[in-house]
Amino acid sequence: MSECETTYDCCAETFADDVTGLVQCISTANDAANADVIGGLDAFFLIFAGALVFFMQVGFAMLLAGSIREKNVANVLLWNLLDSAGGALAFWSIGFALAYGGDTPGGPKTFVGNTGFFLATEGIDLHFWFFQFAFSCAVSSITAGAVAERTKMTAYLFFSFFLVGFVYPVCAHSYWSYNGFLSAFTAEPFMGQGVIDLAGSGPVHMCGGAAALVMCVILGPRMGRFYDSEGNLRDEPKPMGPHSVTLMFLGTFGLWFGWYGFNPGSVLFISTDNQGNVAGLAAVNTTLGAAGGVLAGLITSTIIGARKTGLYEWDTTAAMNGGLTGLAAITAGCASVEPWAGFLIGIIAGWIYLSASKLILKLKIDDAVDAIPVHLFGGAWGVIACGFFSNPARMAASGVPTAHVGVFYGGGGTLLGIQILAVLFVFGWTSVTFVPFCLGLKALNMLRIDELEEEVGMDISRHKGPAYRPEVVDEGAIDNLNQSRHKATGVLATVMTPEPEKPADPEAEFMAIINDSKK
Repeated sequence: MSECETTYDCCAETFADDVTGLVQCISTANDAANADVIGGLDAFFLIFAGALVFFMQVGFAMLLAGSIREKNVANVLLWNLLDSAGGALAFWSIGFALAYGGDTPGGPKTFVGNTGFFLATEGIDLHFWFFQFAFSCAVSSITAGAVAERTKMTAYLFFSFFLVGFVYPVCAHSYWSYNGFLSAFTAEPFMGQGVIDLAGSGPVHMCGGAAALVMCVILGPRMGRFYDSEGNLRDEPKPMGPHSVTLMFLGTFGLWFGWYGFNPGSVLFISTDNQGNVAGLAAVNTTLGAAGGVLAGLITSTIIGARKTGLYEWDTTAAMNGGLTGLAAITAGCASVEPWAGFLIGIIAGWIYLSASKLILKLKIDDAVDAIPVHLFGGAWGVIACGFFSNPARMAASGVPTAHVGVFYGGGGTLLGIQILAVLFVFGWTSVTFVPFCLGLKALNMLRIDELEEEVGMDISRHKGPAYRPEVVDEGAIDNLNQSRHKATGVLATVMTPEPEKPADPEAEFMAIINDSKK
């Protein structure tokens, strides 16, 4: 066939005397062209959604930086950067292979994947890898916040790689792989149904939250949080942040924004009307789940506070964390529940946050950012909520079986049982793997910084200076740290005393400007 300008010209040249052949040729060529466009559109959708999910790292960084004391801000910002850099290495080398390697529709069930290490296997959809990589970064960022202000950098590097490269992939494989034992996408789903979790209330949020719980318990609380300098139990936990509600607010909205990639993007395709409608429902429920959590956290905390003090004080932190808990909860059922249920799930999530936050304080568990109440408890509620609220029509549209539906739709409790089992699996797997891992780090003295470094702050002791110029400098604590390091290493004065921030003097600044203008 000679070169031709259009599909019609090419087909007409071949089928000049065959009308039927001409029509079939044009139809086949158009179908091939449409398939290319559809494939490109779906790939762009997933890359764009992955970019939104990756932007959540900015939200995590700002939320964490604002939630802690200012003497450790540079430290946690570097942690978030390493979530992305180290997470990329872990997920590229082994994480993706364990989660999705050898994923075969209709194949036998497996505990983990076994091909695709270093993306060396042919046929891997790279846009899907990028989307899942962004998910994996979120898991380690969840854990990072809880253990801030007292964890060694080496410990963070090890546990971040372990979490992204091994622990999380098994959770993802079990829920989402074509061959996962809990997956709704296998040839023979668990109990004829499989777990309902579109975007990761279980594999992402529960996994990160459970890892945070294990690390917080083994690591212990920050100095002075529950006990005074003499080891006596305080009547109330000592407040240790936030140092900037402004940064927390910025982080909260950054996360909420990124969630519109997290949940709608998990539909994976956008090229048909049905897929667009499912993604739209996920976006609506994401919005309503967050709104319900914000309102429940704000109003309920205000009422509780008023009963104790007689004052109606509006708690911004409770509102923000209530909203984040609502987002973690709606992540599972965002495409399988009705909007009214999405809002209700968010409201209950806000209440769960307030209760869980008080519970971990009573248990003397020091979570610097309330990651455990938000992600572990919120994620668990989200998975379980699908057992109550999953609508059969919404389930079918999102591509999961409808053998068992939500209790409120006559499901009889089977789906609820599947969801509870899925919650127990994620919590059990994460705990069983993380407990010996953290105990090993502790035994090797690789887990926690020493008391002098904790007193001075990680920014000064380990990062060549603070993120902010401090208003007050504890020179005595810095001298003690220098002496301790000198005894251990023989190196003199490894930590420099930062120059305190000078108080503003508007009159002096104005006169300096006048004097400069006269020169």
